[in-house]
Amino acid sequence: MRKIGAMLTAMAFATGMSAQTHVFDVNTSKIGGAIPSTMYGIFFEDINYAADGGLYGELVKNRSFEFPQHFMGWKAFGKFELKNDGPFNKNPHYVRLNDSGHTDKFTGLENEGFFGIGYKKDADYRFTVWARTPYGDGDVTVRVLFCDPSTMGERQQFSESKIVVSGKEWKKYEVVIKANKTVDKGTLRLMLTRNSKTVDLEHISLFPVDVYKGDENGLRKDLAEALEQMKPGVFRFPGGCIVEGTDLATRYQWKNSVGQVENRPLNENRWHYTFDYRFFPDYYQSYGLGFYEYFRLSEQIGAEPLPVLSVGLSCEFQNGDKRCDKHVDVDQLQPYIDDVLDLIEFANGDPEKNSWAKLRADMGHPAPFNLKYVAIGNEQWGAIYPENLKPFIEQVRKKYPNIKIIGTSGPDSEGDKFDYLWPEMRKLGADLVDEHFYRNEQWFLNSGNRYDNYKRGKGQPKVFAGEYACHGKGKKWNHFNAALMEAAFMTDLERNADVVEMATYAPLFAHVDGWQWRPDAIWYDNLRSFNSCSYYVQQLYSLNKGTNMISLTMNGKPVAGNDGQDGLFASAAFDKNTSEYIIKIVNTGDKDQKVTLNLKGLKKGEHKGTKITFHSDNPIAENTLDNPKAVIPVTSSLSINGASQEVTAAAKTFVIYRFSK
Repeated sequence: MRKIGAMLTAMAFATGMSAQTHVFDVNTSKIGGAIPSTMYGIFFEDINYAADGGLYGELVKNRSFEFPQHFMGWKAFGKFELKNDGPFNKNPHYVRLNDSGHTDKFTGLENEGFFGIGYKKDADYRFTVWARTPYGDGDVTVRVLFCDPSTMGERQQFSESKIVVSGKEWKKYEVVIKANKTVDKGTLRLMLTRNSKTVDLEHISLFPVDVYKGDENGLRKDLAEALEQMKPGVFRFPGGCIVEGTDLATRYQWKNSVGQVENRPLNENRWHYTFDYRFFPDYYQSYGLGFYEYFRLSEQIGAEPLPVLSVGLSCEFQNGDKRCDKHVDVDQLQPYIDDVLDLIEFANGDPEKNSWAKLRADMGHPAPFNLKYVAIGNEQWGAIYPENLKPFIEQVRKKYPNIKIIGTSGPDSEGDKFDYLWPEMRKLGADLVDEHFYRNEQWFLNSGNRYDNYKRGKGQPKVFAGEYACHGKGKKWNHFNAALMEAAFMTDLERNADVVEMATYAPLFAHVDGWQWRPDAIWYDNLRSFNSCSYYVQQLYSLNKGTNMISLTMNGKPVAGNDGQDGLFASAAFDKNTSEYIIKIVNTGDKDQKVTLNLKGLKKGEHKGTKITFHSDNPIAENTLDNPKAVIPVTSSLSINGASQEVTAAAKTFVIYRFSK
């Protein structure tokens, strides 16, 4: 009997121990350090047709005939000429249309847009063009047609208007046209009427009238609103590798992207030549979406602007990390340093005292943009990077001591390049170090403690996780399980908010017909868009960030997928604005796990709140254009009773508990 009693006691003890395996001690009575408002943000790079053909509202490709193949994107017919003495010195080309010479022949142009032009039935579109009659010998009527070249109907054109061009001087003409049907891959056709005089056309443009915030040089509304709905704390732009360029001549130059839209010169996109297996020979940057627009968007969505500028090194993946004619020597860097100094004036300067600040005001924003951060260089590595970075830091520090400067730890999350650059960034006094990691599931599962032991304290740079995403092993596309891995890793960001100042998932956008890199946060075609599972993870963290860290441990250790934690990750925060506690739990495993939330210091009684669950029974489930809400967060009511709460962390689930103090 004694043996049986002892066995029963041992079994009861073992069962009790098992029941206590997942006890999360949450110290609600001690509010920790602040979580930066910039913690969760977004990173924009013009890859996957993210700018022209994406976020930028322009529907016409090669609107000023400046592509190296000047009629790329166009079909010209009848009698036409390409001319190069137009009214905009940086975009001098235009087209001269002459009468066909026969009553049954036609002269005109047709633009294919970006993978077609999307028209929505009953939506209004603003057509503009700069035009003149070069000989001044009479008015010229130009028909403006919305066409569906694949229709089985009698007429390709489904909407039409006209402009009447008069006079020898260049003038801007505008007409608003309503689309009479929905077409996802339409065209814009311009035709001269019969027996016409000669007309010159330049900067042919078509925008939806209903663009984001109604801005004249506007953004595609659904895509910009998706960014706004993330409530990002920081907005990094314009890249990425495009900041470096395939060579220095094709690097992104912000000064070319501001001022009059018609006179912003074309630039070859860094991603034009990158992948021969996903090659798009018409990938150029119009700069219509430029630095002014990026700053405006930052302001509109409530994010801190974070521009990235060239450090005088072209892409090292394509040009190596040794001194050569593809990189700028230290003694030749001053024009590049001036670009940084002038940008700070453009963003923050007094229009009465600085010409770049005056340009900002002339463009419509007299008040400063309140720029606080600037990143210099992208994914550089080797000795040439800190050598080039040093004079930038010295001059920016001297003139603008309050601007925070961001350096880089290179393209890797660890290894020789990473280990070399971090100490160099400390020596140079960088305020933040930009880390990038596109890794598989196992890396994310193993990295839950990544920032726990980073150096802290005065003089230590903070971390900017500037580009990251889970690239599923054998499943390198957007799906739920990859997003779940990202959610698990992000508990480490939140737990170490005293070290990590900001983080941005990447890339942001992708056109379904023009992508070169995946996974991506937001996908779209010409008329529709959807948010990926990774988007929702980022949004959930941003909307439930809180203002301060709270300690959450299991057996005195962080809950970070460690041994004995059965694939669980967790973090906790407090929101001073709403007086709510926020607990995030990610179960990356295949089994449900029992969790006891030991809410130390929480007052007795009922605490009302919400529970947000992000789950899919199918780990490779994804949202699509046809099923954009296949996997989305679900919100339900929550009641926490007392200081101890039993919950079940369901398998393959990210859950947020948010309840009152």
